[in-house]
Amino acid sequence: MAEALKNGRQEDAMVGRDYVPGDIAVRGQSIFRDQIRSQLGPVEKGTFVVIDIESGDYEVDARDATATRRLLKRRPGAVTYGVRVGYRAAYSHVGGFHKP
Repeated sequence: MAEALKNGRQEDAMVGRDYVPGDIAVRGQSIFRDQIRSQLGPVEKGTFVVIDIESGDYEVDARDATATRRLLKRRPGAVTYGVRVGYRAAYSHVGGFHKP
């Protein structure tokens, strides 16, 4: 489920809205692809872009939580979508399961 950092904790970003997680992702990817990606250079590779999918406003930072806080400070209640510049996924899980 899509979440946003509000008041220092994770909360559902869709409160009072009719979005489903798939809609948020499609809209966020579209805004990133059509409006933001071309404005970013090699120095931003690996940074996080957090987008308000309703306004198209966004923040860029090395830390996703920092970008989210800045965006929500400007646009309280924003429905956010995040992407990591230059990567297919924002995070990866490396490791395995160990039997106790």
